[in-house]
Amino acid sequence: MNSLPSNAVMYNALLKKDGSFEGIFFVGVKTTGIFCRPTCRARKPKQKNVEFYSSTGAALRAGYRPCKLCKPVGFKGEFPEWLRSLMEKVNNSPDLSFKDSDLRLLGTDPNRVRRWFKKNHGMTFQAYLRLLRIGRAFGRIKFGEDVTSTAFDSGYGSLSSFTDSFKKIIGHSPSKSSGKELIHITRILTPLGPMLAGATKAGVCLLEFIDRRMLETQLQTLKRRLNGEFFPGNSIHFEKLNKEINEYFAGKRKSFSVPLKLVGSEFQRKVWSELIKIPCGTTRSYKEIAKLIGDERSVRAVANANGTNRIAIIIPCHRVIGSDGHLTGYGGGLWRKRYLLDMEQVNRDY
Repeated sequence: MNSLPSNAVMYNALLKKDGSFEGIFFVGVKTTGIFCRPTCRARKPKQKNVEFYSSTGAALRAGYRPCKLCKPVGFKGEFPEWLRSLMEKVNNSPDLSFKDSDLRLLGTDPNRVRRWFKKNHGMTFQAYLRLLRIGRAFGRIKFGEDVTSTAFDSGYGSLSSFTDSFKKIIGHSPSKSSGKELIHITRILTPLGPMLAGATKAGVCLLEFIDRRMLETQLQTLKRRLNGEFFPGNSIHFEKLNKEINEYFAGKRKSFSVPLKLVGSEFQRKVWSELIKIPCGTTRSYKEIAKLIGDERSVRAVANANGTNRIAIIIPCHRVIGSDGHLTGYGGGLWRKRYLLDMEQVNRDY
């Protein structure tokens, strides 16, 4: 559980609409049954009528509805307005370096950029740029370009500095990269929080909520089974993935067509393929899935395969429930599972 500031500090921040507390706490208003961001423009309630929560999930679990004015379940982690022009420059020229002096010339505070990246990506802006450059270099070497030209084209002043940086990030020299799979990663923003997406050339192999406890284990498993490396960057599949996920949450999509790369055992892939067939707005039990794959005794194995699904929502493991109708475990949290099922039920007849 996240540690919150004192109630007095949070209530004072609420009164002042202090934007520095965005993402740190959410406030539930007992008299209305709604919860808000610290910066909500609505009339401020009395202190005795509020409760504070560290996440939208906690507020939802407590029975509060999201405020229609400040939209607290909006896209956390989206680039703020003041950062968008810089990120457009980065995306258009990922091999460029941006020193603090360059940021100041662009009218952007380097410390503000650094704080935002640490909070939302767990790394500094400079570390993010290094990953982008090394990721592009990895891809070029993998597809046959020589190391020397790649190093200088990537903005490095010498081959040795490129090799040292490459080894530090990847763990081996550039010359050993030709046989490895390049897995691009990006953030997909949803009303339930940001998700981490990963894709190879063949298709999407990862879509998980960033706060899932087993995410690091899933990344290491994918890395090992694909003999690959993860890098931030664009994939030919991300535009379609983002479009379809947005349509899904808007109630305009019930199934997905983005290509998938299923990484698992034959049994796991069999279970996942069956999950995809579950119609939106309906559920199945583990026992029913076991029968559908032709092995009624494999209920426990089906549950394990369901739990190791790495492509949430698209492979709808949230639609699998207990035989008694109760919700069972979900990697993204039971509150998200309930939200998704309720949303799909509402939208099933559109």
